[in-house]
Amino acid sequence: MSELSTSTGTVYETTRLHTKIAVILDDALPTWQKLNVTAFLASGIAATAVESIGLGYEDADGTGYTPMFGQPVMVFGADKARLIRTLNRAVDRGVTPAIFTTALFDTGHDEANRAAVAAVRRAELDVAGLAVRAERKVVDAIVDGLKLHR
Repeated sequence: MSELSTSTGTVYETTRLHTKIAVILDDALPTWQKLNVTAFLASGIAATAVESIGLGYEDADGTGYTPMFGQPVMVFGADKARLIRTLNRAVDRGVTPAIFTTALFDTGHDEANRAAVAAVRRAELDVAGLAVRAERKVVDAIVDGLKLHR
């Protein structure tokens, strides 16, 4: 987004981004788990794509706030079969996804999370959600056929 100054104030011009972020969640999860999974997956994208983070925020009083993604995050719902299909599409296209399996609901720390994923072959993962960030066309192909989460 670029800023344009006018005599009546500041106007923002939207620019089309070359990348896209998508989070895909198991439709069958309870709401609290969907929210938890989304937060963890978004942190994975943020940690590996620092260029996706915008600038910090500041209110009219001068109070500072942390930066967030500088682009939209699209959230999709899927059943188990479509989650695995989406995971395979990402990997087949050379995109490294953030992943959250149902086993991670029972672990208590990061090391245990990694061990839980490492213990299972990809085809047998019980995927609760995944997130990807890549060029727009690549993400569109990965999530093709999925519906936005409602």
